Formats: sequence, structure tokens, C-alpha cells
Amino acid sequence: MSDAPADTTGGPIGPLDIVDVVAVLPHRYPMLLVDRVEEIVRDRSIRATKAVTINEGFFQGHFPGRPIMPGVLIVEALAQAAGVLAVESLGLAGSGKLVYFMAIEGAKFRKPVEPGVLLSLEVAFVQKRSSVCKFAGVAKIDGQVAAEANFTAMIADPPKRG
Repeated sequence: MSDAPADTTGGPIGPLDIVDVVAVLPHRYPMLLVDRVEEIVRDRSIRATKAVTINEGFFQGHFPGRPIMPGVLIVEALAQAAGVLAVESLGLAGSGKLVYFMAIEGAKFRKPVEPGVLLSLEVAFVQKRSSVCKFAGVAKIDGQVAAEANFTAMIADPPKRG
């Protein structure tokens, strides 16, 4: 990672800027939904941020005159934060492994996410195995819950081409 603090003590690491995030996640614009990682506690949790701006392409159609971030993209942002947590916790950075959704449960949307906010993404491990992990995630705006979901993901090699 670029200038991110090294985790030499086994304690929390971070913050990680966008350069560090793209070094861990395979996602790119327009699907990269994590802008910064505030803190990772390996094997436990992550706090990350998505800066929601009017420049996001989905706001053109969701909804004209009343822009609201789609709930599925909020859950995707939580899942991407979970992907960073999993890759860092399992020592898979640079391995080329991908983190795939397997299940989403209990998704609840409490408050609309509008342009101009910083969406705080808080994700914790519920269960961790070498290839399947369960997470609990909460997205907040100014400390208020905007959305929450539990989800399961599989860590695997990318599909073979050709």
C-alpha cells in the first residue's frame, strides 16, 4: 500500500486513500463505491467512506428531480468495504482473488442517500472461513443509519477466459 501506516503491531491500520483502495479492489469507475478506508481492524471490522456526488451516473435516472442513491448500490458499497476487510484479513492482497456475493439477508433502508453526503460504511465479520465469510454492514450518514444488511461472500479465483 502507498503511504498507509503499516500494521506492525497487529493493531488497526489506516487510513487508506483511493490509491490504496484500488490496489486491493478490482472494481473501477463507475462501479468502485469505496473512496477511502478510515480503519481496518484485521479479522474484525472496517470503517470506510463513499463520497456521494451528483456526478454519479445513476442519479440521472434515479430519480430526476429527486436524486436518491439506489439501495442495491448502498449494499454493493458495503460489500466492497467487506471485500477490502476480507482481502486484508486473509492476507490475499495482490493474489488476484475476487470476492463474490452469495447471499444478502435482512436488508433494510432507513433513510434516503442523496448527493452531497459522506456515506460511512461499517462492516464486521460475523463468520470467517478461508473461502466463505459472513458480514454485517451498516451505512450511516452523520451517525444515522441509512441502510443495513447481512451478507455472505465467497472468495475465489476470477473466472477463466476463453
